[in-house]
Amino acid sequence: MAYWLFKEEPTHYSFDDLVRDGQTRWDGVTNAFAVKNLAQVRRGDRIFYYHTGTEKSVIGIMEAISDAYPLAENSKLYAVDVRPIEKLPRAVSLGEIKAQPSCAQWELIRLPRLSVMPVPEAIWKLILKLARQSPDHL
Repeated sequence: MAYWLFKEEPTHYSFDDLVRDGQTRWDGVTNAFAVKNLAQVRRGDRIFYYHTGTEKSVIGIMEAISDAYPLAENSKLYAVDVRPIEKLPRAVSLGEIKAQPSCAQWELIRLPRLSVMPVPEAIWKLILKLARQSPDHL
């Protein structure tokens, strides 16, 4: 199982929309590097749902319920079907992530416009830990 982060503008499609719908097809990714990442997603992978825009926070966890697949025959664009796993107890902001020295070389920090990226397991665990801490302990 691999770990990923997918970004979306919450005014376009929020984590709550995903929970309401039960599942969705994640598509619309056109950046070549992001498409390359999306094409590597496999069924069972875990995915952080990141709200962009004014929120800039990891908000929830999804699961890939399909392998990535091309949108059309001979297409260079991919999609993957996802379902919600859980809304995090507390959103983890980009500012909190940037404050972690172990995250300095992660794509979220280095390539801020990238919409699909791998999450190293150590960073995955760190973000989950932060999400489960009360703000008083930060």
